[in-house]
Formats: sequence, structure tokens, C-alpha cells
Amino acid sequence: MYQSIVEPIGAVWLIQAANIELVAPLYIISSIGGRRETINKDDFQHNIYQDTMRPADTFIAHLQFHMRHEVIHFEMLARLFEKVGGNDIQTWVNNEPTGKYARCSAFLYEWLTGNTLNVPKNIGGNYVNALDSRKLVTADPTQIIKNSRWRINDNIAGTTDFCPMLVKTERFNQAASLNIRAMMSELNHEFGEDLLMRASVWMTLRESRASFTIEGEGKSIKRIERFADVMARRTGLGEVPLTGKLLAELQQEILGDKNIIEHYGIRQSPVFVGQTQIRGLKEIVHYIAPPADELLAKLNGLRTFISKTNEQSSTMRSAVTSFAFVYIHPLADGNGRVHRFLINDILRRDGAIHEPIILPISQAIAEDASDRQAYDNILDTISKPLMETLRGHYSFNKQPTHYPDGIDSNLSFKQTKIAQPIWRFIDLTPHVQYLSKIIHQVIKHDMHEESRYLKQHDYARVAIKEVLEMPNDYADRIIRSLLNNKGDQSNKLLKEFPFLADDEVWQEIRTIIINTFIEFDN
Repeated sequence: MYQSIVEPIGAVWLIQAANIELVAPLYIISSIGGRRETINKDDFQHNIYQDTMRPADTFIAHLQFHMRHEVIHFEMLARLFEKVGGNDIQTWVNNEPTGKYARCSAFLYEWLTGNTLNVPKNIGGNYVNALDSRKLVTADPTQIIKNSRWRINDNIAGTTDFCPMLVKTERFNQAASLNIRAMMSELNHEFGEDLLMRASVWMTLRESRASFTIEGEGKSIKRIERFADVMARRTGLGEVPLTGKLLAELQQEILGDKNIIEHYGIRQSPVFVGQTQIRGLKEIVHYIAPPADELLAKLNGLRTFISKTNEQSSTMRSAVTSFAFVYIHPLADGNGRVHRFLINDILRRDGAIHEPIILPISQAIAEDASDRQAYDNILDTISKPLMETLRGHYSFNKQPTHYPDGIDSNLSFKQTKIAQPIWRFIDLTPHVQYLSKIIHQVIKHDMHEESRYLKQHDYARVAIKEVLEMPNDYADRIIRSLLNNKGDQSNKLLKEFPFLADDEVWQEIRTIIINTFIEFDN
């Protein structure tokens, strides 16, 4: 990945020296060149320094350069510390007991590995932050924990079991700053609260239908209505459903009673996302999720992240919560629906949207093939490089094992140590950018169009009833039929409403509908 860099320094030097492989990308890489230069490409940056900036040819010198000039990369550090151990860091902090980078390295070594170093008796210096909040998403200032052992401000937002990495690139910052409240306020000002509420009722059902479409089950009407009911009743209420008990309740409501699940809540079986080639009976694996015995700890880390970032961007928090959930994959069935439920759930809790508004995120994802492909691509930013790393480390037994949650699985994956740094420190930077675009599209286009249609519809209904008094549902049926048939009168409509045989009445009603929708469109 970084072989083309002739004289690497910092993280790339450490990777090559320790012979480790990364799954997640480095957002900033550094090298020595003829002149000082910065090369930017999308979210990534290559800094070229002159020879005066060259670190000494030692592990500690390049580690210090990484911490000072680059973006601290938890996956890289976790793999590095496992490979090289803590002796060099112990010597460093012994020699520089007041040095902020030595103390910070010692803190991160213990935090990432669970191993303990000896604290020098003369440890000192001002408290410094573990992470640079200008470069990474960190905990809210009120959530910082003083680590007196190393005199470090522990501002890490997650836990050692699960702490998503979010790099504050220019595009990330722009995405996270999306002002959902302001956009919703504009809609409310243009169409009124009553119209928005009515639009949201229909959108809740559309969101449910689209959620099943994503999973290839778009015609399961009862299941769609059940999920829509769950969305309407549970969004934003109670605790965030990330505990075993709350997930069991939510899963049961979403799935209903007719399923093969023998144990609701946290799965007790291994799981992979993929497909089976029917003729060849070959499993195609797109992603392997963490093992069952680690799920509660990872969900607790996600809950910690939500708690420690409470004052930050709702867009960022909803993206992290929902996508982290789908990568943790804690349920035997229903992960995708809960994943999409959590987007609206966090936005409602944060006050970005209010009851009963449900943003039709799934509808935007499933709108057409290109939208669905974009969704698959964002999931692949984690799953594809991870599975390339895991190639050859998993297999499928001839006979499946029956697990207590009712799932039969023949997946055998014992080399979980390889995947742990990704499962623990998953990079969700691109996911925030993706969801921000989707939310912008939903509010500015989808919800606007739905509200505008209802406004047109209401106007046409009132005008039709001035021509001929009739029940609202009659007028609604006529409007839908005329629009669907591009202004023509269908035989079915005429049979249903014989009074439309009067050409004068029909022409007057037709003119009202056409002019109403043309006028609003213009």
C-alpha cells in the first residue's frame, strides 16, 4: 500500500519496520523529499519534508513523529505494540518522565494492550490530552477523565473494546456540520407543521417498505407494517436499544413470533454476511462479524461513545451508532432493520427531528440500483479490506453446529486476533460523509416533494368539491387516477364514478387537477 514511498517516516516507517499490515487507511503519511510539499487527494494527505525533519532511525523517534505530526491510528498502534512489546516505551518514559509524548505513548500502550508499564517515581509535567481533538472526534470536554497515573487527559470517546475512529478531514467536518434542525425548520415554514406531520405518516410506511427492499423482501406487507409500527412507537423513546434486554424486546417486535429464533437478543452463534452459490454450494463471505462472547463489550463501548459525544453532531452520532451496529452485528436476525431504525432514533433523541417525523433514509438508499450500490460500497470500505486480510483464516465445516439461539452454522473462524483491531477501532469517517449526503437528499428533495404533493393534492381536492360535492376519498381517487393516466379518463374510473360521464363535469375537474399540479410545479 505504501511501498512506493521511497523514504517514509512516521507511521509508514513503523509499519515497514515491524512488518505489519493495516486494514484501515492512514489519513496522513509522511516522507523525506527534496522540498517541503503537501499532496492532498480526497480525505488523504501526503506530507513531504526536507531532510532536517528526518527522525532518528529508531522505533521511538518515528513513533513520536507519528504522534506529533500525523493522525494517531489505533489499529496501527495496536498491531505495532503487539509486535514490538513495551520495553522501548518503558525506557522512553523512564528517560523522559515529564515528556508529553512519552507519557501519552505509555498511556496508549496500556490502554490498547491491557499490559501494565512501570510509572517512574519522578513522573511529572502538565496534563495533556491523549488525542488531538482537532484531528479526531474525542469525548465532550465534560466527559474527559483525568488519568493521574500518566498525567493524561483521557478524552477517548469509546472503550478499549470498541472505539470508532473518526478523522476530522475537511469533508468529514463539512458532513458533520449538516444542520438538520435548520433544514426541517425551513420545511415547516414553507408547508406548515400539519402538512409535515401528514407527510411523515406516509413516509414512515415508505421507510419500512424500503428497509425490506434493501434486504430483498419488499413485498412482505405484514412485516412492512409491523416495522412501520415499531418505528412510529419506539423511535427516540427510553434508553438507546443497545443492551441485551432492550435489543431482545426490539428484535421480537420487529420479527414477530413466526421465525426460527429460539433466543431473542444477543446472538449466541457465529455470523457472516454473504451468500451461497447454489449449484456449487460454495459460501461467498463478504464480512465476518465479531464472535458472540465479545458482543456485549462492544455494544457497551458503543453506548459509551454515544454518552461521551452527547454534545456533538447529530449526523455524526447517528451515522456512528447505526453503522457500528451493523458491523458489530449482534443479532441472529434483524440487524439491518435495527441498523436503519437507529438512524432516526438518534436523530430524534438529539432533537434534530421531532415526533412523529421519520426520515425515509431506507427509501433514499433503495431508490434505484445506483443508490443501492452506493450503500453497498460504503459497507465495503470496512468489509472488503478486512476479508482480504482474513483470506485463508476461516473455513466451513461439513456439518453445521446448532447454537442456543436456534441458528445452525458451519462457519469456523478461530483467528479472531487478526480482525480484533478493526472490530475494536473501526474507521467510520466515510460513513458519516455518506449519511450526511443521504439526510440532505431526504430533507431537501424527498420530504420537500412529498409535502409539496400533499399541498397540491389538498388544493385540488377543495377545488373539485366546489365543482361537485363528494366525499374526500372520492376526490382523492379521481386525482390519483388522472395523474397516473396522464390526464386521460380510464374506463375503470368511469365505471366507479358514473357522474364523470358528464363531459362538462369531467373537463372542469380535469382542468382543475392539471392546472393545479402544473402551477405548483412551475
